[in-house]
Amino acid sequence: MSTPYPFTALVGQDDLRLALLLNAVSPAVGGVLVRGEKGTAKSTAVRALSALLPDVDVVAGCRFSCAPQAPDPACPDGPHEPGTGAARAARMVELPVGASEDRLVGALDIERALAEGVKAFEPGLLADAHRGILYVDEVNLLHDHLVDLLLDAAAMGASYVEREGVSVRHAARFLLVGTMNPEEGELRPQLLDRFGLTVEVAASREPDQRVEVVRRRLAYDDDPEGFAGRWAEDEAAVRARIVAARALLPRVRLGDGVLRQIAATCAAFEVDGMRADIVMARTATALAAWAGREDVLAEDVRQAALLALPHRRRRNPFDAPGLDEDKLDETLDEFGDDHDGGGDDDPGPDGGGGGGVPPQDQGPDAPADGGAPAPGEASDGGQPQGAGAAEQQPVRAAEPFRTKVLSVPGLGDGAAGRRSRARTEHGRTTGSRRPRGTLTKLHLAATVQAAAPHQRARGRAGRGLVVRRDDLRQATREGREGNLVLFVVDASGSMAARRRMGAVKGAVLSLLLDAYQRRDKVGLVTFRGSAAEVALPPTSSVDAAAARLESLPTGGRTPLAAGLLKAHEVLRIERLRDPARRPLVVVVTDGRATGGPETRARSASVEGRWRETGGPVALAGRAARLFAAEGVASVVVDCEAGPVRLGLAGQLAGELGGTAVTLDELRADSIAGLVRNVRAGNERKVA
Repeated sequence: MSTPYPFTALVGQDDLRLALLLNAVSPAVGGVLVRGEKGTAKSTAVRALSALLPDVDVVAGCRFSCAPQAPDPACPDGPHEPGTGAARAARMVELPVGASEDRLVGALDIERALAEGVKAFEPGLLADAHRGILYVDEVNLLHDHLVDLLLDAAAMGASYVEREGVSVRHAARFLLVGTMNPEEGELRPQLLDRFGLTVEVAASREPDQRVEVVRRRLAYDDDPEGFAGRWAEDEAAVRARIVAARALLPRVRLGDGVLRQIAATCAAFEVDGMRADIVMARTATALAAWAGREDVLAEDVRQAALLALPHRRRRNPFDAPGLDEDKLDETLDEFGDDHDGGGDDDPGPDGGGGGGVPPQDQGPDAPADGGAPAPGEASDGGQPQGAGAAEQQPVRAAEPFRTKVLSVPGLGDGAAGRRSRARTEHGRTTGSRRPRGTLTKLHLAATVQAAAPHQRARGRAGRGLVVRRDDLRQATREGREGNLVLFVVDASGSMAARRRMGAVKGAVLSLLLDAYQRRDKVGLVTFRGSAAEVALPPTSSVDAAAARLESLPTGGRTPLAAGLLKAHEVLRIERLRDPARRPLVVVVTDGRATGGPETRARSASVEGRWRETGGPVALAGRAARLFAAEGVASVVVDCEAGPVRLGLAGQLAGELGGTAVTLDELRADSIAGLVRNVRAGNERKVA
């Protein structure tokens, strides 16, 4: 077994280390979500925490880690008589993003259950994580059905495996820790709220601190055991402090004044529900115990708010997480009192009023924040600058709205989502087939029907059905998949009227919000001037797409053909990376084309010239027919305005083999009566 990196050797990241330690002191806090860019020691810190957790007593031989003093009466390995157990180290179990349902909750032997009535159950990761840590790296990429199972287990403290009337239940109480890179997409709100605390991490921009990070990491890689030995004394001190804080925790007093501060803070920041109040109370109590105090102070409440509230304030995926600290201080001052909230008279053993941070030898390191930028800074990735500064001033998007559902026709096999019809492991049962590999969803009627003709030949004598493996049938199900929604946005001068471009951006923002809710990947191609560019390669981060859209400059000619060709290239590359995910191309334009490759001097932006052999419009038509030939589903959002309408966007939709909608028709409450599904053209495009 490899030697983990010592927790106390981590440089900086004080909030991350404190949040993890508070959960070690009080698992009831509810876990930690660690958000941050890649390479910021997120996974290293979580794995290092497991070495600091106190040992747990378990019933000898129990696969479900029952406590010997109070064993689970429903334990599948039980019943256990209360008694003395064996001590073992607390486990840290990692849940892979691509894990199957059986790997998470466990597998039930359906063949033995039907034929013998025996509950032969192989525990999964939830059983292994009971009374330990369940760690999910890249938790935002976890499949929806696994998220649902995690939510159920976290809410009930137990895991249930149900297979055709046969059920197994076991305890599953664990510390849930997740790490994620926001650039790869956000979490579902239901799972986000399950994490008690959240921490934003970023690499230090202070050279001295970065030097120390590299120095320690190289020393660890050269000699892991020797490096860990040099930090063994500090590790033992923190481990002892966790044990002492756990013992002190039941005696910590949470006064009425502190509770008023907690309630007032949650109300002031308009968080939904009451979970935030409870988490804040538990966090503040853990902070006091960690500091060695029996009274909760106002500084504990303040620190608890900074850890427990930021991720609960988001109203939509485009809101940046965070907390207004001035408003927080005003609320605490207004509702504080001298008895429960005074903090300066008792600074605690760490020298500060709050719970403090874990002891650490910082050496030559700079201050812990390291001058790191606030989350979201420099996130636009740098937009290209063209001619005409006045034309490039970004226009603010109009208020987003609920859009009509746009879906890809046919039946797909893509990743689970909520947009288009697909063959999935979860959903409505549509038939049965022989299982390929492990049986996951039994079709009971088909299995019985397959086994019934062979009962006499198999010597059936009793009431039980004689079932062989060849009789088992897998249920085929139909659900919903997520798609790749590729936006192709016209940012040329013909779209640059500020009011009009604001409405266009508002429409695209609305579609991005819809893509977030339906678990799609999104990409953004823009065209203006003389060329097109990929403003955002396909990603699961719709807020990154929104940020690029917000800073999108406008002006110049309209290279429509270049935009379509660039989008075609993006789809070609993405098809190699993710062949099962079907695309939906959304072209946002007025249909005009006045520039691009091989442009003629004259303008061809008039009705009826889409089939000419040259000119910008004809070139755009030829590019559009590439999508139609490949059966790519598409929709054109017609942004044409003014008293004279040429209808070019509708003609473009015809060349693409898709359909056109106006900005008004895009709204879900529109009275236009638009058909919801995007027509891809003809029957050959239906999967």
